[in-house]
Amino acid sequence: MSIPVARLARRPHACQWCGRQVPDNGVGRRRQYCRQSCRQRAYEHRTTVRGTSIPSDAVVLSASEASALVDRAFEVRCAAEDVATAIAEGANGGELRELVDSLVSLAKEAERLR
Repeated sequence: MSIPVARLARRPHACQWCGRQVPDNGVGRRRQYCRQSCRQRAYEHRTTVRGTSIPSDAVVLSASEASALVDRAFEVRCAAEDVATAIAEGANGGELRELVDSLVSLAKEAERLR
């Protein structure tokens, strides 16, 4: 009599190209990209940097993408400061829940690289 092996829950992980959450299909090797277009962009990037001094795992952002990333990080910091201020001022649970939901949403958006 064999004992069934419990399926281990795998933690969600980010797309190697865009940073969005990759859905887990539960079987086989884990996907690295959230969709085919991200897989294609990653391939194009790898072939572009091949033969250069740029590492293949480097993330190259345009000036506008880098600026957008900084803006998203600033939004997260401001939302965290709003939560801290609300706690210091004795905000009720409903207000805090709303602020925390906003903070989580902004943090998820800030994880994106592109």
